[in-house]
Amino acid sequence: MLVNLRDITAIAEQNNMAIGAFNSPSLESARAAIDTAEKLGYPVVIDHAQGHEEITPLDVMGPVLIALAERSTAPVCVHLDHCEDLSYMRRALEMGFNGAMFDGSFLPYERNCELGHRAAEMCHSFDCGLECELGSMGSREAGAKVEGGTAEEAGAIYTDPDQANEFIAATGCDILAVSFGTVHGLYKGEPHLSFDVLNQIRERTLTPLVMHGGSGVSDEDYAKAIDAGIRKINYFTYGSKAAGEAVAADLKNEEVPYYHKMTMTAYDAFCKDYEHVMKVFANGAKPIA
Repeated sequence: MLVNLRDITAIAEQNNMAIGAFNSPSLESARAAIDTAEKLGYPVVIDHAQGHEEITPLDVMGPVLIALAERSTAPVCVHLDHCEDLSYMRRALEMGFNGAMFDGSFLPYERNCELGHRAAEMCHSFDCGLECELGSMGSREAGAKVEGGTAEEAGAIYTDPDQANEFIAATGCDILAVSFGTVHGLYKGEPHLSFDVLNQIRERTLTPLVMHGGSGVSDEDYAKAIDAGIRKINYFTYGSKAAGEAVAADLKNEEVPYYHKMTMTAYDAFCKDYEHVMKVFANGAKPIA
């Protein structure tokens, strides 16, 4: 069933959990996210990122994600991730997306506020929840900047806790993505997360918070982040890596590399990986779907 971004994060807030938001540029990854959510009894977000347009276009993948969500027994939000162009966002809204992220984190603060506000007006006219980002993880989702590395190497700018409420009021966003030490892509070394920054943001606002760039983060640190107010966690790189490694291992044992077998292997690997992270993100919450 389709559930609005505002409502699905409200469920997370009530249960002190985070909803997994899985970038789904393939049928295998989308099916695995929804099937695993149904199996475990948790809500889920399935994402199409603007940066994945070259992998699978919005016009192709968007209707597929919506159809899968509508027929699911789990609460599912179909979300537009890391959108930098309002015209692209409009296309997704007209398809039926009920969650969207405007990413102006690479823009000057005032411009981020201005365009975030315009995005909020657009989203709310479609009864769609809006996510915005304050601060920066340095590397952008589409890979326009250096991918991976440490937060310092990527040029991350931590979210200013004193600015958070001002930004939420200026944009009208429903949930807020924050930067506190994670980066997009593969992380080099051990992540050093600033829970002090995260706790200060939480103290200043009741708006649900979002964590991007979770690769390399331990299960224990995920739990600490959720307890500090993280209600949605974007997940892509490690899931895609797990599926790729499973396919590569299978190919070594196949005399004929049939593509359909690769898709089956990838689907199984996604399911196994997603089941683990969904349980971690649930943070002890009982099945609620």
